[in-house]
Amino acid sequence: MNPDEMAEQHEPEPQPTLWPIGFAIGVAVLLVGLVINPLWISTIGGAIAVVFGFLWAREATAELRGEPIVVEPERRELSASPTGQQEVMPAPVADTTVTRSRFLEGATLGLGGVIGGLITVPVAGFAVLPGFLGQKQHKVDLGPLSMFPLGEWFVATFVVDPAQGEVSRRTAFIRNNGTVADPKTKKSVPSFTIISNHCVHLGCPVQANGPTGAILGKPTVTERTKNGKVKLDPVVPAGYGCPCHGGQYDIEGNRIAGPPVRALDRYAFEIDNGRLTLLSTYSVSHVDGTGAGAKIYKYQESGPGEHLDGPEQWFYPLQPPHH
Repeated sequence: MNPDEMAEQHEPEPQPTLWPIGFAIGVAVLLVGLVINPLWISTIGGAIAVVFGFLWAREATAELRGEPIVVEPERRELSASPTGQQEVMPAPVADTTVTRSRFLEGATLGLGGVIGGLITVPVAGFAVLPGFLGQKQHKVDLGPLSMFPLGEWFVATFVVDPAQGEVSRRTAFIRNNGTVADPKTKKSVPSFTIISNHCVHLGCPVQANGPTGAILGKPTVTERTKNGKVKLDPVVPAGYGCPCHGGQYDIEGNRIAGPPVRALDRYAFEIDNGRLTLLSTYSVSHVDGTGAGAKIYKYQESGPGEHLDGPEQWFYPLQPPHH
């Protein structure tokens, strides 16, 4: 094969262009804008797509419009074959040279990553961020301290958010522990044990293992507060049990049998003008001691079945705030 025939078979190819990449970016911005801000972001994306699409079409139709096309020729070397004829050999390419195929491969991967990020990140943000941002802390007024005699337990039923109604009704086990010295101010402050009735296995409602209400000959107390009706049912618990899967807890909420992996969650509280006010819940790994002298190993609230300490805790996703 002579050099002229080889040259005809290896016609020089046009140089790569950035117009298709710009056009694809414009389309991606346009689509993302339809979700985030149809007025501004979609308009900007549409403008980018139109400009780059025009430049791409203009370059693609240059030959049809009679414009000269500048193409870098492919350079080859002549070498002698065993038969004595000269053959056209490809010119050596340096390792640092970016070839057309390598450029297109990198541009495709890079553009795919950018488009995937532009589409995925906003959707993920809309799905995940609301659980972490703008969370309103609810406070539940349970009534005056006089409703909670020293050392007595109550099963309290209340509504967390009156705007949500019955769907936000909760139950907690409450005991007035008397007073305890505040480590910061050294003054005596009220102490309460307030345990959530949500089993930390799968969230079933835990029941007190002991007599309540009429069996004790004590009346159920009902109080009207700004959160709605609060019902206090006297109880003498020997612990707590879950009717779903047999989880058992002692009187302080420590897990003693069954599938739960930690102690029952608790409510933080404050005293507001002589009234007991519940705050957010928090999770507890275990409790040492009882009553006002108990040492509570508390953590940020975690979902049912999640370990709070040890290497197991590393395998759970980040929890949004709970109120």
